[in-house]
Amino acid sequence: MLSGPAPRPDRAGPALRSAGSRRASLLQPSGAWVVALLAVFAAVWLPHLVQSSLVPPTDNIEQLTWVRSLEWGYYKHPPLPTWVLWLPVQLMGLSGAVTYVLGASFVLAAMGLFWRFLSALRGAVYATVALLAALCITYYNGRLYYYNHEVVLIPFAVASAVLTWKAFASRQLRWWLWLGVCLGVGGLAKYHIAVMALAVAVFWTWQRGWQDSHHRQGLALAAAVSLAVMAPHLYWLWTHDLGPIHYAMESSLGLDLHGMRRLGVCVRWLVDQLLNRALPAWLLLLSVLWLVGRGRADGPASSRATLSVDVETSRRLLLCFGLTPLVFNFVLGLVVGADLQLHWGAPFLLLAVPAIMELGPWKAAWARVSLKSALKSFCLIQLVLLAWGQMVSATGEFRLQRHHWRNFDAKALADAVAPAARARLGGPVRVIAGPPAEAGALALELGERPLVLIDGRFDISPWVSMELVNECGMLELSKSASSPGYRPVGESFPGLYWRTVAARPMPIHCTGRTHAAN
Repeated sequence: MLSGPAPRPDRAGPALRSAGSRRASLLQPSGAWVVALLAVFAAVWLPHLVQSSLVPPTDNIEQLTWVRSLEWGYYKHPPLPTWVLWLPVQLMGLSGAVTYVLGASFVLAAMGLFWRFLSALRGAVYATVALLAALCITYYNGRLYYYNHEVVLIPFAVASAVLTWKAFASRQLRWWLWLGVCLGVGGLAKYHIAVMALAVAVFWTWQRGWQDSHHRQGLALAAAVSLAVMAPHLYWLWTHDLGPIHYAMESSLGLDLHGMRRLGVCVRWLVDQLLNRALPAWLLLLSVLWLVGRGRADGPASSRATLSVDVETSRRLLLCFGLTPLVFNFVLGLVVGADLQLHWGAPFLLLAVPAIMELGPWKAAWARVSLKSALKSFCLIQLVLLAWGQMVSATGEFRLQRHHWRNFDAKALADAVAPAARARLGGPVRVIAGPPAEAGALALELGERPLVLIDGRFDISPWVSMELVNECGMLELSKSASSPGYRPVGESFPGLYWRTVAARPMPIHCTGRTHAAN
C-alpha cells in the first residue's frame, strides 16, 4: 500500500481551527448584522416605492388628515397611529415623506424584535432564515411605505408573543403585567389586537395554565391592565355612539354574506394570505430546504443544544401565535358572514413563518442551512419583487394596474382646480370637503395645507369648525354632480367634480397661513 507523508498537526490544526472559527462566525449572524440587513432593505425599497407612486397611499393620507386634531378616537379607528404621527409632523411638517419613514420604522422594528425572539428560542441561523422569509412577504416590502393601523400593530403582535413566552418561562407576574400593557396599547392601534389576545388564551389553555396559580393570576392581571390602558378610549367610544364599531359593521363585519359567497370570501382571503402575500416566503424556505437535502449545508445544528429552552413548549407558542390569526379570521368569515378584508393579515402574517417552519419533518433542518445560499435566494426573490413593482409603477414603462390609486395625479388635480378656487374664494383655500382620499391628496399638494372636511361631515372631522367654513369658505370635491354649482375637473379625472362655497367678504385672518394642528 502506498501512503503519502504524514500530516503535520502543528500546522494543520491551527488552520483547521481558523477555518472552523470563520465557518462558525458565518453560522451565527449578530444583531449588528441584522440591523445592517434591515437598513439595506429599507434603503432599497423605500426610494423605489416613493418614485413608483404619484401620491401617498390612501391610509397615509388618512392619517395626515386626522393628525390635525389629537382625539381619543376617530370615526374609523382608535387613536394611537395618529398620536405617534403628531410629533414628527410638528418637527418636519405635513408631508407624505414623514409617513413613509414612520411606517418603515414600525415594520423594521417588528422585524428586529422578531429575529431576536427567534434567536433566543432556536438560534441565530433559524432566526435569520425566518427573517429573510418574512421580508419576502409582500405586506412588508411592497407596502413598506404604508402607514396605517395594521402597520402600527405589527410590533405589538410580535411583542405579545415575546411577553407571553417570558411570562410562562419565568412564572413572574411582571411579564404578565407588561403583556397587559402591550395588548392595551395595541388595542389603541387597532381592535384586531384581540386576535393576539386569543392566541395568548389558546396557548394558556394548551399549557393548562389553570393548574398554575401564577398563570391564573397572570392572565387575570394582563386582562385587567389591558382594559385599564384602553379605558379612556372605551369611554370616548361610548360617548361617540360607538363610531368605529358601526364603521366596522357597515364596511365588513356586519354584511352577513350568505351561502357559497360566504365560503368563497373566506377561501379567497386564506388563499390570498398564504399563496399570494406569503408565497415568496414559502419559495425561499423551499429553496433552502432543497439545498439542505442536496447536502449544501453549513454543518450540524449546534446552536439549539446550547440554548436552555423547552423546545416543545416554545414550538407550541410559535404554532399558537402563527396559526391562530389565520384560523380565527377564516372562522369569523364562516360564522358571521363578514367580508374579510385582505389587509387584515398584515399585522400577523410574519408570525406564520416560524409556525410553518415548526411543522413537518423538516423542523430540525433549519439550523443547518447555508446562510450564503439563503441570502442568494433572498436577493433573487427581492429582485423579482422589485421588477414586478416597477412594472406596476406609476412611472414605469408598462404601468400595469393603471387604475390603482398610485396613479392618481394629485399635482395635476391641484393645477386644475386650485387657481380658479382661490380666485373664487378671494384668498387661500382653507378647507376642502369631499371624499377623504381625493380631498386629502389635494390638500397635501396645496401650499396652504387646508383642512379636510371628510365627506362634508363635521361630526367625523373635529379639526374643522363650522365657523371656519362660514368665514373662509371652502372648496368641495364630489364624485357626482347632483348638486348645483359643480363642474367637472377635466378629462384626466373622469367622474370628479368641484365647486366653491365662498364667504364674502373674506376676513383678514382667512388669508393667513394655517397651523399644522387646529
